[in-house]
Amino acid sequence: MRQTVRKTILLISFLLFPVTIWYFSPYLIIRAASEHIMNGSFIVFCLMFFLSMFMGRTWCGYFCPAGGLQECAIRIKDTSAFKGKRDRIKYVIWILWITAVVVTFILGRNDVRIDPFFMTDHGISVTGINNYVVYYGVIMLLVIPPLIHGKRATCHYICWMAPFMVIGSTVGRWLHLPQLHIEAETDTCLSCGKCNRECPMGLDVRKMVAEGKISGCSECIECGACIDTCPKKVLKYKFVWRR
Repeated sequence: MRQTVRKTILLISFLLFPVTIWYFSPYLIIRAASEHIMNGSFIVFCLMFFLSMFMGRTWCGYFCPAGGLQECAIRIKDTSAFKGKRDRIKYVIWILWITAVVVTFILGRNDVRIDPFFMTDHGISVTGINNYVVYYGVIMLLVIPPLIHGKRATCHYICWMAPFMVIGSTVGRWLHLPQLHIEAETDTCLSCGKCNRECPMGLDVRKMVAEGKISGCSECIECGACIDTCPKKVLKYKFVWRR
């Protein structure tokens, strides 16, 4: 039941992407920074960072429109895309992008102001023909990696939002805040591998359970697919304080 609800929310989020896409735009935040405007994407990225201090990457597992698109792509290619060090590519992209945002803001003009609906039409992102060209270009950028490399490859390799949540989770641990994690009772694990098959991120959940590392994996999106498929209920959600 939980996975049905989760996937339904992801599907709805993806269907609403023409409305919300500018609120996740890495370009629009730079455009706004040049005019000293804190736009919708700036606010959304700040919220992602703050909420991840308590909830980890739950956004990715339950609400991300790009995640919804990629989980549809799993129906076409369901192999694992997780290749260890390749996931660092997104951090390089993120550092270069954040540097561009900061430099653009420093060199920007006008007084600082907040405009959540910057460059939208009454809060709606895609309203014209030209905008649809950009929209479908973004869709291609998001869907091609998982079609070529496998499960949620875009999340692993090029997502500009994931680092906000990974860093937020790290800050939450430093501050000893209660955080949502997936915990495992390793003694009762059958090593059946069902968790591996169901993980939309293509992670080796069975190995992480055996090594006691599942709650520390930065690529885990807290979707709970492994919890719901485990025949022995080895896995469960838990709020924990890390010391």
